[in-house]
Amino acid sequence: MQRLESNISENYKFALNNEKRLVLKNITDKKLWLAPLAGYTDAPFRYIAKKCGADVLVSEMVSADGVKKNFDKFAHEVKFTEKERPFGIQLFGDNPLVMSKAAQLLAKLRPDFFDINMGCPVKKVVKRYAGASLMLKPELAEQIVREVCAVLNDENIPLTVKIRAGWDFDNINAVPFAQMLESAGASAIIVHPRTRGQFFTGTSNWEIIGLVKKAINIPVIGNGDISNIDDVQKMYLETGCDSVMIGRGALGNPWIFNEFKFNTISKQDISKADKLSIIKEHIDKVLEHFNDTKALIPMRAHFAYYTRGYCHGNKARQLIFASINPDEIKDTMERLIYGKFD
Repeated sequence: MQRLESNISENYKFALNNEKRLVLKNITDKKLWLAPLAGYTDAPFRYIAKKCGADVLVSEMVSADGVKKNFDKFAHEVKFTEKERPFGIQLFGDNPLVMSKAAQLLAKLRPDFFDINMGCPVKKVVKRYAGASLMLKPELAEQIVREVCAVLNDENIPLTVKIRAGWDFDNINAVPFAQMLESAGASAIIVHPRTRGQFFTGTSNWEIIGLVKKAINIPVIGNGDISNIDDVQKMYLETGCDSVMIGRGALGNPWIFNEFKFNTISKQDISKADKLSIIKEHIDKVLEHFNDTKALIPMRAHFAYYTRGYCHGNKARQLIFASINPDEIKDTMERLIYGKFD
């Protein structure tokens, strides 16, 4: 009887592990990811990115401490629909037990995976040894991953970790750091090859992505300086990464995801009518999701990108930033896109 129970247990574990491998393949096998960007990648924009061709979506960064203190509030913030799958929740924090507790609580939402942010360069995050500063504390980072994996393994949910090249140019440690994360139980590594000191300036060093890929046996997702189809293809070929994550390159340009699919390299120029239709739908989704025209105020961050590169972009921004009337904003965007400004 004991042997029978043992066999059933092992078969159950095998089935779970096989399911986990399938999920991992579904998010890392030549996929295009939308990067989690605080203040940008809310539910309406994720919807737009998915419609435009993004394969994998990730929530905005969520505080593990916040989740533990007020689960309902943060559960609402990361709420997602079935149409957004595969979908991941990104956590940040500095306490292994708090991180694992937050993962355990949020696992009730059944995301396809969790991601731990070990790359955020923002001062209020790094000053508490979260985000990119964890790359200066590999032992703490390892403990966090082990604790979170202990929870997620029971839930059969993969864990990815997003890292940078290192803290600064004197502390480039992405390769040994990624190896440590793999040993601790991470299922995949996302590499943004700038240092914390660079923030988002300068050029990301894609060579580091390639070095990480060669050094570990789990999938690697490349991130950094992707703005068009050529960048995606170049990163894939130069680094050997398994998938590509697009962040700021998708702002004002969500149709970038439809320009490239692995193994079928083809650029589809998007028409003015299609661009306008997508922007209008983005406005409608914001109003639907937040049920308040005041939600168009934080959406101005997106309009700052949607209006870039146009002859009268500055004039259009002034009009948009002075209004919370969706019809007026749509009309302004239409005039801008079709060149109807005086």
